[in-house]
Amino acid sequence: MSADHGVNDEGESLHPDAVLQRALARRGDIFDQFKLLIRESAATYDLISKTAGYVHHYTGKTGSAQQLSGVMRELITLAMLAAKAEHGFTPNHVRRLYNLGVTNAVMLEAATAMAAVTGWTTVAHTASAILMANKPEYPFGSMPPDGEPKELLPFPEMAQGREQNGSVSDNERDRDEYAYIAALDPELARVAARWVNHCLAPAPNAKLGPGARELVAIAAACARGETDLAVEHMRRAYAYGMTRTQVLEAVSCVLPMTGAMTLKIGVRAMRQVDETPV
Repeated sequence: MSADHGVNDEGESLHPDAVLQRALARRGDIFDQFKLLIRESAATYDLISKTAGYVHHYTGKTGSAQQLSGVMRELITLAMLAAKAEHGFTPNHVRRLYNLGVTNAVMLEAATAMAAVTGWTTVAHTASAILMANKPEYPFGSMPPDGEPKELLPFPEMAQGREQNGSVSDNERDRDEYAYIAALDPELARVAARWVNHCLAPAPNAKLGPGARELVAIAAACARGETDLAVEHMRRAYAYGMTRTQVLEAVSCVLPMTGAMTLKIGVRAMRQVDETPV
């Protein structure tokens, strides 16, 4: 192994072969694009892999202070990739969720929560990813031995965020903007608010409660640079008992595909909520 490639800040070799082996040990597979990146700029991929490993809970990169489950992280990741129409990556995350015992219905619930911010093509792209993940020719990741799970394996966020403290409204139509819309086009106000309510308001048979779904919407709002919108959704998440750590970690899940600026936007929104409590 040549010393010319140097070492990272943890003293590990940055030789492409060493970087590749660590990535495979951490994630279990690797996309062809990143094999090329490792060959040409191993240091860049080393940081990508370690950052993604931490925020997505890949092997050996979890932290003791983290609160958000690996399943919830994968759901947010899948929804964001679908929102960005990243068709090469999304089926891999579907397969990762299958191996965590997550059903198609829950993936589509998470996508619907993000669709309140990113539009319902997010749901369509998620459905496309599910279809592709079930095709043998898709090369990345492995399906469970028995195929897609038919029964959902519970994860912590399923039981969280289902009761709120009464500080916020669950009806999107109560937001100030809808009075303005209604004055010009009452039907537009009705159908637009109805869609957001479907995505985020309490629903009796939903596997994800409003608090968990708000985490998905918060990540989407921060990715779009919408600090004020993120503040609104953070207030709802807090009202449903979700913690600040969970909110921050939800935003961190989309760092790999939207950049560290998304995390900064999330912190700005969190500070704004802290400084102006309801």
